[in-house]
Amino acid sequence: MVERVKTGIPGMDVILNGGIPKRNVVLLSGGPGTGKTIFGQQFIYYGLRHGEPGMYVALEEHPVQLRINMSQFGWDVRKYEEQGLFAMVDAFTSGRGEAAKREKYVIQDTEDLGELISIIRQAINDIGAQRAVVDSVSTLYLTKPSVARNIVMQLKRVLSGLGVTSILVSQVSVSERGFGGPGVEHAADGIIRLDLDEIDGELKRSLIVWKMRGTAHSMRRHPFEITSKGIEVFPDKVLRIGRRFTVEEI
Repeated sequence: MVERVKTGIPGMDVILNGGIPKRNVVLLSGGPGTGKTIFGQQFIYYGLRHGEPGMYVALEEHPVQLRINMSQFGWDVRKYEEQGLFAMVDAFTSGRGEAAKREKYVIQDTEDLGELISIIRQAINDIGAQRAVVDSVSTLYLTKPSVARNIVMQLKRVLSGLGVTSILVSQVSVSERGFGGPGVEHAADGIIRLDLDEIDGELKRSLIVWKMRGTAHSMRRHPFEITSKGIEVFPDKVLRIGRRFTVEEI
């Protein structure tokens, strides 16, 4: 029996045949505005509500703003931080500013992968994290793509090695078919691709599970929506993208 970690995203666990296999490192890839950060935050908050401590590594946005954004969906992580069940790793401010001085876990230099991994390990051990999100891992190798696979592998060793089920957010351009860096798709245990396509003058959101080690999964492209409660996936529908798009019941 494969032990699974539920994403808590309506419809997503149906597509994944019950959830993400425990310890898997999943690359959540997509262009701007596709909902990657919301997906990661929803995954973390569901775990917190169900007694699974979580860690969020903020590389692209101020931790204060991330907490505010989460609270707008009703996901208030501050009480879990106070209980020692949630850790925000600040890899954005480099410790600059008054707000940054109040953060417990601060990366002074994101170019120093050793420091990043050391503080991630400390945060995981402090709270007994079972879930983690790194948002976004692309920031770590944006200017040096040749080391992308090595960075993902080093993160995988510490996260998976400590029993954590993880989502690594990966940025790609709107037109890019890849997953955010050479070789990273081979290093990750799973890949979920989020897309936002303009079809007949309207933007349509969809996702597809490209791969997921340890489980069978849907091979179809499913539409999803972002609501006031977060992401909702429609496992009973498929979005076909061609010259004309269709949304079909399945």
